Amino acid sequence: MAKAVAVVSALCFLALASLAHAQEAFTVKGRVYCDPCRVEFQTSLSKSIEGAEVELQCRVRENGTVTVSQKATTDANGNYELSAQGDHEEEICEVVSVSSPSQECNVPFGENKARVLLTQNNGVQGTDRYANALGYKTTEANPDCKAILQEMGYIPDEDQI
Repeated sequence: MAKAVAVVSALCFLALASLAHAQEAFTVKGRVYCDPCRVEFQTSLSKSIEGAEVELQCRVRENGTVTVSQKATTDANGNYELSAQGDHEEEICEVVSVSSPSQECNVPFGENKARVLLTQNNGVQGTDRYANALGYKTTEANPDCKAILQEMGYIPDEDQI
């Protein structure tokens, strides 16, 4: 009888633990920036965009049904946080850049979304998930970009040509 009670207790504990695990909330963190060099990666001239809108969407792989849709706005440092309940292992979750309030920096990058894995079944500990930075470009490149990109090794110096 004692063994049966122990087994039933263990099963109940495991069931409750898995239920709590399934209802866990994930926090998705990221940043939105302005790219004045129009190269679609961050340089020393890049600036944070305050007030940019982003959206987290999770979709079922097979039919594209949206299961999570949540919007957030960036703070003064260009950072945002979004929350998603539950495990989304079998879904595609992405943070998408929706809009930039900046008049001089509102041209979206070509692929302006970042995929995030919202599951505990991938080896990542904890519930915080970090999305790649999203960005917008200016309509014209800043003249100082050439020197910055040469310094970074992306453009050869004049004497190396």
